[in-house]
Amino acid sequence: MFLEHGRDAHLTAPCRAETPDGGLTAEEIAGHPALYGCLQEQSRLLLQAYEGNPRLSSVFATQQRWLMGQTALALYFRASTVGRGASLSSARFFEAVAQHKVASRNTADAFIKEMLHYNYVRYTEGAADRRTRPLEPTATSIEAIHGWLAIHLATLDKLVGGDRLQSYLARPETLAELQPRIADGLLCSPRVRQPERTFSLFTWLDNGGVVMEWLIAGIGDAESGAERLPTGIASIAEMADWLKLSRTHLARKLREAEELGSIGWLGKRGHSTMWVSEAFRREYAEAQTVKLAIIDAAFAECFRGMSGAPETAPVEKRPEVAKHPEIVNVQGSLQIDRGLSLS
Repeated sequence: MFLEHGRDAHLTAPCRAETPDGGLTAEEIAGHPALYGCLQEQSRLLLQAYEGNPRLSSVFATQQRWLMGQTALALYFRASTVGRGASLSSARFFEAVAQHKVASRNTADAFIKEMLHYNYVRYTEGAADRRTRPLEPTATSIEAIHGWLAIHLATLDKLVGGDRLQSYLARPETLAELQPRIADGLLCSPRVRQPERTFSLFTWLDNGGVVMEWLIAGIGDAESGAERLPTGIASIAEMADWLKLSRTHLARKLREAEELGSIGWLGKRGHSTMWVSEAFRREYAEAQTVKLAIIDAAFAECFRGMSGAPETAPVEKRPEVAKHPEIVNVQGSLQIDRGLSLS
């Protein structure tokens, strides 16, 4: 399935078409008449995930950090599927981040140290070679990616039908197969890596994804064809306090978005109801459909390949599950108390 890199599995799968056979294209998802409503509900769920664990969400507060997190998890899960044991090597992480031009080595090193500091990853116990100091995600991080994936599978089911979420919850151990495929798709997608206009303004802002979710979730009723869509947001200070951001920095980013015509105020700036443009909502929706198509392609490939095939080991004895029994405990309901809240 994956290329070999010396004696080890390749860091990531080679880049290929964003949507292999079996998955929906971004254009197919974008054409659904209920798209905006489903994405607004998704935004609300992601905001709830942020509220459940603001610190964890803040660790993945920019697109760069979000991609580093996805890369680290993919390496961890991929190691478990090729017989190396479920662990993450810092050296492999630095190499993968460099391979995909996500961040410098210093930035990647600082990211790992922060993850260790907040106990979102930890050193594995009983490592044969202490010099390599292998890492593993903690239960909090595993639960977070579970929640993030479940929210997006639920969106796909609402949009186009199917039982992706229930299929996943019935076999939550498939996270170890799904997440690396999703990470590959995100890392290899030019439309993810190079967002346009307003979206790109927020990808480098701390909690920028949450800012966009707040804007989208706050859109109220508007006349059909309206170019300005009122939101429930009326205070930059309140938004900044909730997100634990500098009011000055947030106001500057919002001003840049205003100069693009993407947001504005019905009255005095910062002291009246904010509106977002229909063009910005379309831009946001386009970015989401690309991500959803990547997730759907990963789901289709993973479950098609597993259909009817026996497990290589009992679920509870697989290395990634033995270390993280919570993988098989996420059943029956959509859990949103914790999650990666980035768009």
